[in-house]
Amino acid sequence: MKKRQLGNLGLEVSEMGLGCMGLTFGYGPATEEREAIRLIRHAFELGVTFFDSAEAYSQGINEELVGKAVRDFRSEVQIATKFGFKEGDANKGLDSRPERIRQVVDQSLRLIKTDYIDVLYQHRVDPQVPIEEVAGTVKELIQAGKVKYFGMSEAGAESIRKAHAVQPLSVLQSEYSLWWREPELVIFPLLEELGIGFVPFSPLGKGYLTGAIDTNTTFDPSDFRNVVPRFSTENREANQTLIQLIHTLAIERGVSNAQIALSWVLAQKPWIVPIPGTTKLHRLEENIAARTIDLSKDDLSKIEKILAQVTVQGARYPQQLQDRVGK
Repeated sequence: MKKRQLGNLGLEVSEMGLGCMGLTFGYGPATEEREAIRLIRHAFELGVTFFDSAEAYSQGINEELVGKAVRDFRSEVQIATKFGFKEGDANKGLDSRPERIRQVVDQSLRLIKTDYIDVLYQHRVDPQVPIEEVAGTVKELIQAGKVKYFGMSEAGAESIRKAHAVQPLSVLQSEYSLWWREPELVIFPLLEELGIGFVPFSPLGKGYLTGAIDTNTTFDPSDFRNVVPRFSTENREANQTLIQLIHTLAIERGVSNAQIALSWVLAQKPWIVPIPGTTKLHRLEENIAARTIDLSKDDLSKIEKILAQVTVQGARYPQQLQDRVGK
């Protein structure tokens, strides 16, 4: 698998990473540990070197899982994790106080069983803590050798600029896909200006862009999508138009909807590394194969025309979570 550079400070990762959240958190019951480890290791065998976790994904269970999975090849991969919530629980609110950041990093090192974290993200901007203090604390952790690179997640332009002035960012992580393109407006020009890489999460629209979800789909009671407006029954029905149009192009190319969606993301900028997640080996292989699909200018033009025909229905977050992004 080819590599891509994220930022200007030397962070190099596989051109596609693996989002590990769904293995323990967010999308229903956790995957059995042995199967989850098998999936992560298979991803590595297929060339993936970039694995994304967070304290808030099951209060450290996810980090511990990733650590177990990569222990035999730790030096060959890059692990990203995140701080930013009280007691590692997103339901309890934000907490990016310097003492909390240091506490989370020490805990993450212990859980992952590693001497360093490759990428440390602030999970969400905390309005109660000046971003300069946050960036300064991460700078100290980098100087101490506990962290290699600094990142932010779902941050707004002003916070990114202020943080970058204290400790240069290597990467921003935010949602981006065929049905959520807002980062193109303000964030992409800023990242290009400052030399910061971009890691899109949910590049498959939380599974919707694969075409596997329709109005008859039922989610586990613990599945996050139950509270996402975009996944209401009426919005799932309304958004099928987009799926049908993507599917037409996928048939023309002899590939899957998911592969169209991922290859489109990869084609947008050379400093983008998507991190699709999955719990299934065959989906993992399908996703990774998307990197071999070169969309032509004609393909990309067709996709632009498709997207221009469709107005996606439904917000991507319920209001209380939307209030935390873009700060």
